[in-house]
Amino acid sequence: MFAIKLSLVFSTLLSVRSGLAYVTYGISPKNGQALPDLLYATIDDLQSGLAAGTFTSVDLVKAYVARIDEVNPVLHAVIETNPDALAIAASLDAERADGSTRGKLHGIPICIKDNIATLDKMNNTAGSFALLGAIPPSDSTVAAKLKAAGAIIIGKCNLSQWANYRSSNSTNGWTSRGGQTMGAYYPMQDPSGSSSGPGVVSSIGLAAAAVGTETSGSIISPSSRNSLTGIKPSVGLTSRYLVVPISQTQDTIGPLTRTMMDAAYILSVIAGEDSHDNYTSAIPFETIPDYAAECTSEGLKNAKIGIPRNAITVSSTNGPEITAFNASIDVFKKLGATIVDNADFPDLAGYMNFTGAGYTTDPVVGADFVYDVANYFNEMTTNPNHIINLQQLINFTETYPPEDYPDRNIATWLGAASLNITMGDADYYAALLQQYYYGSNATILGALETYDLDALIIPSSMSPGYAAIAGYPIVTVPLGYYPATTNVTYNSRGTLVELGPNFPFGLSFYGRRFSEATLVKYACAFEAATNYRQLRDPYIIPNIQLVDVM
Repeated sequence: MFAIKLSLVFSTLLSVRSGLAYVTYGISPKNGQALPDLLYATIDDLQSGLAAGTFTSVDLVKAYVARIDEVNPVLHAVIETNPDALAIAASLDAERADGSTRGKLHGIPICIKDNIATLDKMNNTAGSFALLGAIPPSDSTVAAKLKAAGAIIIGKCNLSQWANYRSSNSTNGWTSRGGQTMGAYYPMQDPSGSSSGPGVVSSIGLAAAAVGTETSGSIISPSSRNSLTGIKPSVGLTSRYLVVPISQTQDTIGPLTRTMMDAAYILSVIAGEDSHDNYTSAIPFETIPDYAAECTSEGLKNAKIGIPRNAITVSSTNGPEITAFNASIDVFKKLGATIVDNADFPDLAGYMNFTGAGYTTDPVVGADFVYDVANYFNEMTTNPNHIINLQQLINFTETYPPEDYPDRNIATWLGAASLNITMGDADYYAALLQQYYYGSNATILGALETYDLDALIIPSSMSPGYAAIAGYPIVTVPLGYYPATTNVTYNSRGTLVELGPNFPFGLSFYGRRFSEATLVKYACAFEAATNYRQLRDPYIIPNIQLVDVM
């Protein structure tokens, strides 16, 4: 059974900077100091211990890999671990011993989604055997930035296969390579997706943090469902070079973490211009902000926050989310914010009737995928299955039994392949302009401008689609959990619990494009005042801690 073991030392100390509980577990044999509990440890906690010599990055890698090995047979959150992680950790420990560190991520193990390429011994497959053994020409830009900052990429996290752009009847967190990811807050929990593995990895401390990707919902939804903070950056803030694509107009890369401070540290590292991704040329500042500098408990003072009530839907099952969201209004007011209720989206009806509102049916996304996935295949220096376009990918998937076709169909691909528009033609640009209108003036930007707002808030379960189609940022923080009396609802396959007791949910912040620093400031203040993540522990927690590997 997986649970927290009784420790020789288990104490709670106050971490002044974050405002969160600092939980320790065991005593270091190196210097007699308390060790951080890896279920709760923040990047600052880990850096403090590394700097004091309480443990090393090698110790961290050993502990995190052991934690992965302990629970992965149940949760399937990690597809593969990095065989060079210990050697990388040792080299970073040596740099530290010589008096040199590269920043907040120096020696910190991070798991990245299995669609963010690395030029090392790990694969990058989007969870499919179609890409097994393919070798990219270099690290993806995001992976290269993480490595340059001293992060240890400890493994590749599982995901919804092809970032949930293949089937109309698959499941969140399933891949042919990695199996079915499950969340840690209820047995057989749907982890949400498509960054399912990153969400689970961060939620129970299988790495210090994780990085995922989003086209529509793929960071925000699993962050919310795994009681995490998550940042879906503005499209163009983070490079997509050598990330297995869906859509160049909507794809973005961001962190899923246990605290907003940790997410801010990672975002500052991975953001920035890249000549390989022309969308990054739209970044409006020359120097990437120090997002963590915005992370204070005072961040909501004098903020003007709107609530787009017409975009908040009440269902027969989401009552706890709506109740918690409404209760949060008083928190915002007590923290010094002005709340403008009924700051409605000005053309919500138009958005709802817009065929591009769903990314699996969006013709722009479909045309992007046909073009972008072929480009990705053709970038590979080694391509064992010789797939170079969508039709060949369809053929492989239909004929390679482990891909679970036809049980899991390829309806999304077939829809993209049958489009009568092509990326870059007149119809494509007409659809793209329409898409930008419905994702900005008709909805988010329209409300922000009409009511002269700094940001909007909305339940995270309702936030992704509006921001996706025009590339707007979202930041999510934990808001609460479904009560113990919640009815257990299974998916149509009977393989996952879609809703049940203890399921986490979140609150999302919207802002203007490239306003992440402002959103982080607001989210940090809300997080510091509420600490909802600390209210419940997952039902399954690894036993292995640092003390066990030292």
